[in-house]
Amino acid sequence: MEAVLARMRDLDRRLPPHDGVAVFNRVYLTVTETLHGRIEGGAFPDPRRAGDLTVRFARRYLSAVESAAEGRRSPACWRPLFQYRRHPGIRPLQYALAGINAHIGHDLALAVVASCRAQDCSPGALEGDFDRVGDTLVALEERIREDLMPGPDLLEVADPVTHLIGSWSLQRARDGAWAAARLLWTLRRSPDLAGEFTESLDAGVGLVGRCLLTPLPVPHPRPSCRTALA
Repeated sequence: MEAVLARMRDLDRRLPPHDGVAVFNRVYLTVTETLHGRIEGGAFPDPRRAGDLTVRFARRYLSAVESAAEGRRSPACWRPLFQYRRHPGIRPLQYALAGINAHIGHDLALAVVASCRAQDCSPGALEGDFDRVGDTLVALEERIREDLMPGPDLLEVADPVTHLIGSWSLQRARDGAWAAARLLWTLRRSPDLAGEFTESLDAGVGLVGRCLLTPLPVPHPRPSCRTALA
């Protein structure tokens, strides 16, 4: 766990603050530090098993970042974030949600299956750990939205970002990841089918990420009644 945290902290130091990957990395670093503290504090019945799942999960994100930095092809779910990471029309919350979408929607299912293989157990044995990790993510989601929202003056019903972020749900993504992990485990003896499903999952999550990163106009504050009537 300390090794993946060190890599995330290194990214936090090296990346420009407004880079889209840096925005997500800060969010994920907070999540991983929180999970590490909970595991060390005894919140998980089997710390070794929970730590294995958490580390395998984090490594998938770090591997994608490394692939992009070296000019290699990264998973489809991560490509929108890497392609639009410096776009002036994309707001920090969009970057954070696009990264969470890629990591939960695609990486989490594959991390569960990899952890099951390594520990010689079925997904059912990891369900409690999966739920506890998910509960930590959901608890942090509201704080993430509050920290990265553009500000109360911009949260108008007509503001496109309000509709965009309302179309995505971490809880639904988490439920989908668990269903995908169980299906991949069932398909483990049919590698061709498992590969096809994984590729389809990757592409579908990438499409959602591209939608979340739709460039939006910067809204202007609405004039006051006095200004409007002047």
